[in-house]
Amino acid sequence: MGGWAIAVHGGAGVDPNLPLHRQEEAKKLLTRCLNLGISALNSNLPAIDVVELVVRELETDPLFNSGRGSALTEKGTVEMEASIMEGTKRKYGAVSGVTTVKNPVSLARLVMEKSPHSYLAFAGAEDFARQQGVELAENDYFITQDNVEMLNLAKEANAILFDYRIPTTALDSSCAAEVDNPMLMNGLPISVYAPETVGCVVVDKEGRCAAATSTGGLMNKRSGRIGDSPIIGAGTYACNLCGVSCTGEGEAILRATLAREVAAVMEYKGLRLQEAVDFVIKDRLDEGKAGLIAVSTNGEVAYGFNASGMFRGCATEDGFMEVGIWE
Repeated sequence: MGGWAIAVHGGAGVDPNLPLHRQEEAKKLLTRCLNLGISALNSNLPAIDVVELVVRELETDPLFNSGRGSALTEKGTVEMEASIMEGTKRKYGAVSGVTTVKNPVSLARLVMEKSPHSYLAFAGAEDFARQQGVELAENDYFITQDNVEMLNLAKEANAILFDYRIPTTALDSSCAAEVDNPMLMNGLPISVYAPETVGCVVVDKEGRCAAATSTGGLMNKRSGRIGDSPIIGAGTYACNLCGVSCTGEGEAILRATLAREVAAVMEYKGLRLQEAVDFVIKDRLDEGKAGLIAVSTNGEVAYGFNASGMFRGCATEDGFMEVGIWE
């Protein structure tokens, strides 16, 4: 075992023209969440507790697309989903279609630990939340004015958009460098949106891996749509080799079973963690755009993406720490 390691993400596929102040806000939040996780790991909390703690923090802050600040459905409501998995026994819990649960990742853990099931959705998940006494809020709590404006723009464009905020004014010199050929995600220019699903992966001092992912999904999505985030093996996976959390084009991640694929090539091809991440990003996404973060039981940390950027941060017990967006 090589000591603890942690990584956190806030979504892959970032508008290259995202204003610098918005970039700094994201980096500050990622840094705060990393420090929260580092403090917990130094206090010997197990990996599963740390990923839940960090993702709860991300869900509570409206900056990213999870919990409060989630993307809106075509009906103007929030339908959130999350999953959590611990690698020692490959136990997991997941929820979809929750509309009143302040921290969907914690409900997912309760599904794992307090029910005979692994995945609950919509009315069944809401009923279970009330039975377990988790903190609830009216749907309005999760809705931000920025996302209401985003939904209106999405409806005008008659398109499904990844969250986040569409620039409505001309870009200026404070923005990142423009690109001549803007990348498309889900058939739309990257300048229109950036996906901001959140996730965390951790290996603790005992070599136990865990992963958690949470999202509000796509802006203007059809009610009832389920993406990759709650699907074990696609958006989230943990085993005795690694822990993985994915972000990006959900349908592409689902087709690739992207998170499980990292573990598979480590196991069957004998690749190290970063080699495995690079391999699946290059060879398993077809034309899809996505990113992921990962840790190994040996204390390695890795990330990869083929989109224009990914909000991410990582740290290891030996003092390494990095927060970034671009390549």
